[in-house]
Amino acid sequence: MTAAAIRTGVPADHDAIAALYREAFPEEDLLPLLCGLLAGDGVLSLVAAGDDERVVGHVAFTDCAVAGDTARAALLGPLAVAGERQGRGIGSALVRAGLDRLAAAGPVRVFVLGDPTYYARFGFAPEAGIASPYPLPGEWAGAWQSLALGGAGPAPSGRLSVPPVWDDPALWAA
Repeated sequence: MTAAAIRTGVPADHDAIAALYREAFPEEDLLPLLCGLLAGDGVLSLVAAGDDERVVGHVAFTDCAVAGDTARAALLGPLAVAGERQGRGIGSALVRAGLDRLAAAGPVRVFVLGDPTYYARFGFAPEAGIASPYPLPGEWAGAWQSLALGGAGPAPSGRLSVPPVWDDPALWAA
């Protein structure tokens, strides 16, 4: 298991978080999304800090809504772990800590666009009733998933409504 402490991210972490994403995703420019998330409201930002207090992992959960429904919803992502610390449970610990915090605040449905094999370990399953904000490439159909927490009722039908920082079709395309 991980030797990293999970805590809420603070503004002093922003540069380290940005460096982490540049390292973890050198082919993708996630910095505009990341900066928007860290500067905005309605985002649960968690970091994993190593024994030396260096940020070695990060995850964000953004408050969202399902069009036409009043139930709480959140979008998980992005998630990154430093290369030398991958495979040690840090990503899983970050996701579990975030899910626990969201569930403690009341019923919520959490959505993610990600590897079904990875996210199934937390209970995520393919989502057919609630559409992603933008059409997904066909090969990504199984990657759109959700998880009900804290007694959240059945998923309604509709489309996930995201805050402006997520409202970029490029984030949802191949």
